[in-house]
Amino acid sequence: MESITKKRTKAYFIDLAISTAITAGVEYLLRKRVKSEAFHALVTPTVVMWSLEYAQLRHSGQTFGYKKMGLTLEDKKGAGLTPNQIIKRIAYRDTVSTFDYLKNPKAFENQDGAVLPHDRYSQTVVKEQ
Repeated sequence: MESITKKRTKAYFIDLAISTAITAGVEYLLRKRVKSEAFHALVTPTVVMWSLEYAQLRHSGQTFGYKKMGLTLEDKKGAGLTPNQIIKRIAYRDTVSTFDYLKNPKAFENQDGAVLPHDRYSQTVVKEQ
């Protein structure tokens, strides 16, 4: 695994840990209103993770994990990230990207890990600072 890919993986796990802690708090507050376990298992964690990631990427082009690992997410053309790019990237990564990996694991190592399939789809690139 390339250096940038390792950093991306570590950054994702940092962001996942933060999201999990916040999800626990949100679930605690929602338990009285929403009784469905499926909602708490599927919807709440996804909404919290996507919301946190969207807000951070929209604000600075970095999540907390990316910042800790010295990475930044940019548009391929060098412009700022658009809301559409961020949403496409997050949704693709958490859905179709898994199937892409199962079909062709080697494609996940393109360009030293700077461009993964969800980056290619959303026209973004991850760079080291």
